[in-house]
Amino acid sequence: MTTLSTHVLDTMHGRPAAGMNVVLTGPEGEIGRGRTNADGRCPDIAPVGLGPGQYKLHFAVADYFRAQDVTLPDPPFLGEVTIAFGIADSGHYHVPLLVSPFAYSTYRGS
Repeated sequence: MTTLSTHVLDTMHGRPAAGMNVVLTGPEGEIGRGRTNADGRCPDIAPVGLGPGQYKLHFAVADYFRAQDVTLPDPPFLGEVTIAFGIADSGHYHVPLLVSPFAYSTYRGS
């Protein structure tokens, strides 16, 4: 069985990114959507049992930082961060996002 989780950390402020909109898409289109909780997690973003294939997590970064009263250029450097990743086999896939208005990083977590 394959499961997916994500966690967003606001590296500008040094805290979880609560209130960020996230959309999960797969080979057939949108699979799930949600908003990060107080811990920066979006626990119900994906159904259990994702099959092998290519997926994308779309994070509404500019909207989040504007809601934090951060002044961004127009257009913002990072409006949306999209992480494209593949699921090859069953197991747990954790895709964290560390983000500021001008940079981001990700990795396969545990």
